[in-house]
Amino acid sequence: MSDISELYQQVILDHNKKPRNFRKLESANREQEGYNPLCGDQLTLYLEMDGKVIKDIGFQGSGCAISKASASMMTAAVKGKTKDEAEVLFDEFHRMVKGELDPEKEENHLGRLTILSGVREYPARVKCASLSWHTLHAALENKDEAVSTE
Repeated sequence: MSDISELYQQVILDHNKKPRNFRKLESANREQEGYNPLCGDQLTLYLEMDGKVIKDIGFQGSGCAISKASASMMTAAVKGKTKDEAEVLFDEFHRMVKGELDPEKEENHLGRLTILSGVREYPARVKCASLSWHTLHAALENKDEAVSTE
């Protein structure tokens, strides 16, 4: 197994076992549901917005290791960011997991999130990794309806 594959697996397992920001956020002023019918992943995302800044973020739900790890890493990455900065990360992450952005060759703002680039090798898992991101995007837009990856 290559070093990057091993690191990818270690990061996924760590965030799955000890997800960051895995909690209902009592101070949330936005709440968004997200579902991945294909895999059975479901989550609720809680945002505390202070103007255009994500002051705090949390999530709860159940799903596969990739889904939970991606949500955990996403919450850590966007906390304290503005809506516009989070939208840039959403766009770059989505393009990366779909294989449209190579984080090693193209300038980006993804930082540690690039470890999830390995998901693009498993097309059936792209929706697992992107569920939390689509849910965040809908929450930032203050959408009323639940998000589905279908």
